[in-house]
Amino acid sequence: MERYFEKISFKQFKNDIKDDKKLYEAYKLPERKTKNSAGYDFIAMEDFEIKPGEIKKIPTGYKAKFMDDEILLIVVRSSMGFKYNIRLTNQIGIIDADFYNNKENEGHMYVSLQNEGKETYIVKKGESYAQGIFIKYLTCGEEIDKKRDSWSGNPNRKKEI
Repeated sequence: MERYFEKISFKQFKNDIKDDKKLYEAYKLPERKTKNSAGYDFIAMEDFEIKPGEIKKIPTGYKAKFMDDEILLIVVRSSMGFKYNIRLTNQIGIIDADFYNNKENEGHMYVSLQNEGKETYIVKKGESYAQGIFIKYLTCGEEIDKKRDSWSGNPNRKKEI
């Protein structure tokens, strides 16, 4: 199976962003800038700004399909952090493979940015504001309880390391 990004449905777009078919058809999927880029740049579909101290939740319009033993890391572009003190509010975003096409929102990913700098940070339509990196991960051979989504709440579960 391949990994790929795709747009959320127009129905989900209308629900999460706005009823604008022209905008829906025009926005770009994430892309790598060079052959050696690890990350896929998330591209702004519209201009936005983040004032000092402000937090902005940005709907990407993206969902991602990838293998079960992978995650998609969402990180801020390093230049935004170094130069302007822009950070992800959750520090690092982790998207699991089973988030794709979930019942609640089709797997629509959001990016939440915080401006800890002293000046308003402006992102223009078509500019990159975050990036996604696909990563393989290892497990320790545990058998997941099908009735639970996580380790929490089951003190008898065997944990192998």
